[in-house]
Parts: sequence; C-alpha cells; structure tokens
Amino acid sequence: MSDFLARVGSAPISWGICEAPGWGLQLPVDRVLGEARDLGIAAIEQGALGWLPIDPPAQRAKLDDYGMTLLGGFVPLVLHDPARRDEMMAQAERVAANMAACQGTFFVTAIVGDPDDWFRPAMDDAAWEELFANLDGVEEICTRYGLVQAVHPHVDTLIETADEFQRLLDSSRVRFCFDTGHLTIGGADAVTMARDYRDRIGVVHLKDVDSATAARLSSGELGLMAATQAGLFPPLGEGMVDLTGVIDSLEGGGYDGWYVIETDVALTDGEPPAEEGPVIGVARSLDYLRSLEQEFAN
Repeated sequence: MSDFLARVGSAPISWGICEAPGWGLQLPVDRVLGEARDLGIAAIEQGALGWLPIDPPAQRAKLDDYGMTLLGGFVPLVLHDPARRDEMMAQAERVAANMAACQGTFFVTAIVGDPDDWFRPAMDDAAWEELFANLDGVEEICTRYGLVQAVHPHVDTLIETADEFQRLLDSSRVRFCFDTGHLTIGGADAVTMARDYRDRIGVVHLKDVDSATAARLSSGELGLMAATQAGLFPPLGEGMVDLTGVIDSLEGGGYDGWYVIETDVALTDGEPPAEEGPVIGVARSLDYLRSLEQEFAN
C-alpha cells in the first residue's frame, strides 16, 4: 500500500455538487478546488455538467490553477428505451469527446429512467436487452476516446439492487464503478464484491453508510436527497461499511487503480462559512484513510 494515498481523489458531490435535479446549493468552483487542494487532494471528478467550465482549455486551466488531475465524470443516460437510443448515443458521444479533451479517464455511467426524473420504470426482458445493447454502444464510444466506462450502481437508477447488479455482471462485460455505499444500500456485500469481482472494477467510489438512515431510505420514509441531508453518507470509517476489509482485499489482490472519496452532502441552508461545511467530512475521511495506510504498513 505504499502508493495508496497517491491514488485517492475526491468528487465534487462531497461538497454538494450533484447532477440530480433540485439537489441543493452548488458551491463555487474555486472554493471546492481550493479546499480540496489544501487537504492534499490532487485528483477530482467533473461534478455536475457545467459546474467546471465545459470548454476543455478553460477546464484544464481551472484545474491546473489548483494542481488538479481530472479523473472523469458521472454521466446519467437513458438506455432501456429504444425511442431515446439515438438521442442518448449522441449525448454519450458529446460527453466522451469533451471528457477526453479535458484529459479525463473514467466515464461513469448511471443508467436512469430520465435525466430530469430519476424514476425506476418497470423492466421486462426486452427493456433489459435494449439496456445492455446500448451499454455496449456506450462502451464502443468510450473505447474510441480512450476512456474507461464504469457503470455506477446507484439508488434510484436501474442498477440499484444486488439482483440488478448481478444481472449487469452476468449480462455485460463492461466494468463497474465500485461504489461501496450504494452497493451496500442495494443489498450487496462490499467485501465480497471486492474479492470476487476485482477484475471488473473500473474505479472505486469510497462511501460509508449510516445504517439507521439507510433503513429509513429503504422503507420509503425518506427519498435519497432527504436521506443524504439526514446523514446517510457519513465520513469514511464512521458508518456500517467494512471499508477496512474492502481496501485490504483490493490492495492485497493487486488493485492499483483510483479511489474516490464520496461523502455525499446536499446543501439547502445556504453557503457555510469558510473552513466549515462539507470540507470537515472530507478531512475526517482522509484521516481515516491515513490511519488505514499506517495500519496496513505495520
């Protein structure tokens, strides 16, 4: 694990920057990048489309100002509906071309009911076949642009539950985004996934889960944004996910890819004062990861 921390970046959603409709306040780019840099983070995802400058030279210049490497970005796509196939392939092409020009690596696909309404449609075999065929189409696009596609299991998407995730693994050869939090909420065991499907991982999103809030989400008492506001995703090491076991399994098995800290927040009470707000959770997560590196070194 000698280079473990050098392979740890973060995502803007740890500061509340999110693609989901109506998520909350989007903090200024300079504040987020400055706080990340001051914590020693040198790699970041794009966040919601348009949060960073879309123009590739402007985006690179902004990231360079803070010594940041671009990891990639989260891309919601509708892939189950043949009526939207051409539209979605064109969207994937535009995003992939832009991401590659910005020197990103990971095209993180979220398969949604609609980009503006993350509903979960009823899925029959034909819809699943359409989804996997279109996923192959996105994979071809990503390959042409030198990107790694990683399908993101995620609450409120079409790959949410452990059964849906297993169907993805069995029906497609694309890589996945190993999100320890969303997989846990969906009913999968994160340590087992780390052990059994290491070769299918494109990128790791490190996320912890508060068990009591997750139960309220699963029961339908809370939606995803309300659950996030209620503390669904605490700082790493402070929830129910066995992140020590996950990272030990990955690193011990030869995983040498990126980890992305995701302590999702949704800001609905205005911008927090300097040195307060989401940065505190990211700092605590980094402290936890540093303690793991020290523990494994011993």
